[in-house]
Amino acid sequence: MVNTFSNRDKSDMPVIIAQGVHKHYGSIHAVDGVDLDIQRGEVFGLIGHNGAGKSTMFKMMLGLIPLTSGSIRIDGANVGDGNFRSIRRKIGYLPENIVLYDNLTGLETLHFFAKLKGVPPGDTQRVLDLVGLTKAAHRRVREYSKGMRQRLGIAQAMLGNPAILFLDEPTTGLDPEAIRNFYAILRQLKDEGVTMVITSHILAEIQERVDRLAIMATGKVQALGTVSALREQMHLPLWFNIRVAPDDVDAIRTALSHLPIGAIEIRDDCLAVQCPRDSKMAVITALAALNDKVRDITVREPSLEDVFFGFSD
Repeated sequence: MVNTFSNRDKSDMPVIIAQGVHKHYGSIHAVDGVDLDIQRGEVFGLIGHNGAGKSTMFKMMLGLIPLTSGSIRIDGANVGDGNFRSIRRKIGYLPENIVLYDNLTGLETLHFFAKLKGVPPGDTQRVLDLVGLTKAAHRRVREYSKGMRQRLGIAQAMLGNPAILFLDEPTTGLDPEAIRNFYAILRQLKDEGVTMVITSHILAEIQERVDRLAIMATGKVQALGTVSALREQMHLPLWFNIRVAPDDVDAIRTALSHLPIGAIEIRDDCLAVQCPRDSKMAVITALAALNDKVRDITVREPSLEDVFFGFSD
C-alpha cells in the first residue's frame, strides 16, 4: 500500500506548490521566477533544453539545494524547514546520473539504500521483482549493463512505497521492452495515487503518459498545461495524409480549393495537406463527398516535439 502524507483529506489541494522560485549562481539565473502547482496523484512532465533549469528545480523541491528566493511547499510543509524531514522520507528520487557501488550486488545496493531511508530490508525483493532484476540480484553491479543499472536506480527510488516520485530522465539506457515495462509500473503507481514528476528528452515517449507538463527555457516556465491545451494555445496546424490514385489528385485539390488550407505536398501515393485546426471538420466533409476517390485518411496532430519547439525557440 502506498504511503500517504497525513490523515487529513487534502485530495483537492496541490501536493506541490512552487511560488516565485529563484536560484542564482552569481550572475547565472538557473531558475528565474518559477510558479508551479502539481496535483496529488498527477503524472507531471518537466521538459526543456539542457540548462533550462529542470534538474535545479528537482534538487530544490527535494531540499538538496537552497532557494535563492521564493518558496516550495510539499503537502503543506516548506522545503528546508525542520518538519520537511518527515515528508522527505516518503519521497523517491531517481537522479539523472545515479552513482552506484560496483563491488556491491544489486541486492546489497538496495539494502544500503533501504537502511538510509529507514525502509524494512524485506521491501528490496518487491522492487527487484517490479523492475525485473530478481535473477540478477546477487550479481555485482560492475557486471550490470547500463540498462540494468538504470533499473536498479528506479528500484531504489521506489523503496518504501513513496507517495511522490521525482524521476530525472528515468528511461536513459533502457531498451524498448524495458521502457514499456517501466511505464506499466508507472500506470500501476498512478492507480495507487502516487504523484510523479518526470523529466525526459524523449518527448514522443512522454506525450501520451503525462497528465500535464511544463516547458522550461532559460530558467522560466514558458508554458504549462495538458498536451492538447498547449497544442490549442500554439494554434499549430494538422496534417491530413490522404491516399488517392494518381489520377484523382487534381480532384482532391479542387475539392479543397475553397478551404483555408496550407501546404499541399505529394508523398509517395499520398497527398499531404496542412490544415488549420478550426478547418478540420470542413476538410473531412469535403473529402467524404469524394466517395471512392479517397482510399484512406489519417490525421496527424502536432507532436509534443512540435509544441516544445514552438514555445522554447
